[in-house]
Amino acid sequence: MTVETAAEATPPEPELVQLLTPEGERVPHEHYDSLIADVTGDDIRAMYRDLVLGRRVDGEAVALQRQGELGLWASLLGQEAAQVGSARALRAQDHVFPTYREHAVALCRGVDPVKLLALFRGVDQGSWDPDETRFHLYTIVIGAQTLHATGYAMGVQRDGAIGTGDPDRDTAVIAYFGDGATSQGDVNEAFIWASVVNAPVVFFCQNNQWAISEPLERQTRVPLYRRAAGFGFPGVRVDGNDVLACLAVSREALQRARDGEGPTLVEAFTYRMGAHTTTDDPTRYRLNAELEHWKLKDPIERVKAHMVRSDLADQAFFDSVEQDAEELAVNLRAACRALPDPAPTSIFDHVYVEPTPDLVAQREAMTTYLDSFAEEVAR
Repeated sequence: MTVETAAEATPPEPELVQLLTPEGERVPHEHYDSLIADVTGDDIRAMYRDLVLGRRVDGEAVALQRQGELGLWASLLGQEAAQVGSARALRAQDHVFPTYREHAVALCRGVDPVKLLALFRGVDQGSWDPDETRFHLYTIVIGAQTLHATGYAMGVQRDGAIGTGDPDRDTAVIAYFGDGATSQGDVNEAFIWASVVNAPVVFFCQNNQWAISEPLERQTRVPLYRRAAGFGFPGVRVDGNDVLACLAVSREALQRARDGEGPTLVEAFTYRMGAHTTTDDPTRYRLNAELEHWKLKDPIERVKAHMVRSDLADQAFFDSVEQDAEELAVNLRAACRALPDPAPTSIFDHVYVEPTPDLVAQREAMTTYLDSFAEEVAR
């Protein structure tokens, strides 16, 4: 019997769905071109604006954390195209289950970025309305949101909100996660449940190639999208720095879900250009040459180059977007610093709809403890 080594058993490089090269050249694709045939110049300009505003919010949040205004921030730098492309494929009734890094998706879903900062400032536990925005609260526990998304999708299924042919009723669910999360039990359990019940959910993996300091090769020996086949549903790998490709692939996957055809795994192959969070120092575990290589594939510069090549925008347009981004940053900074500190006992207000006797006792104990400081000052 011949035993293959791991190197001999390794399959060839996977196909990467790409519609825009890093230089901004449009690449024809036999299958995916039809999925973005309706995209106009206005649409591309709007997505460019989403990309720029998303990055500006992210950069301002990093600066605020460095100045002591936020306790922590998880940067999306480099992943804007994966987020904007997939978010713009969503319909109003579709529901999003994010991690803690999907800031550009949040903006596309109409979430006030000040509310994102409030969470990381520690003044609340997430104050946007998931029912209004169809954008769930951030999930810090790695991979847990995939189970939440699958359960929600099963509810959509039982409500009869798939496969009706009504574009305003048929609903898809999308769960975002990173490459590191694919090693979590929760994610694999979500894959199993979604597969066996044919849940209308898209698993959108932003493979930024680093799970904090662990490189991709420590997570898998094969491309992540190929894992889907083992669970019984399709997977596709897309250039995560190409907003048009991410839009096309996400549109197809979401429509499959709405039509009742079950889950899809999308692997958006991208790169985390910043730190994992503001507590991380990536220079301790990766080479600067790697970062410089990926800067040449910058998702925003790629779309800008395409727009210039195709005469879709002039310098006045780019200047106006930059001005909008700067105004957003100024307003965001002021609003963040103006956020009021909550009363310490307000933490008890959002645990249960009806307070339990134990919770009432704990609140009273906390109130007594806090009042003791006022008594000390009075003396």
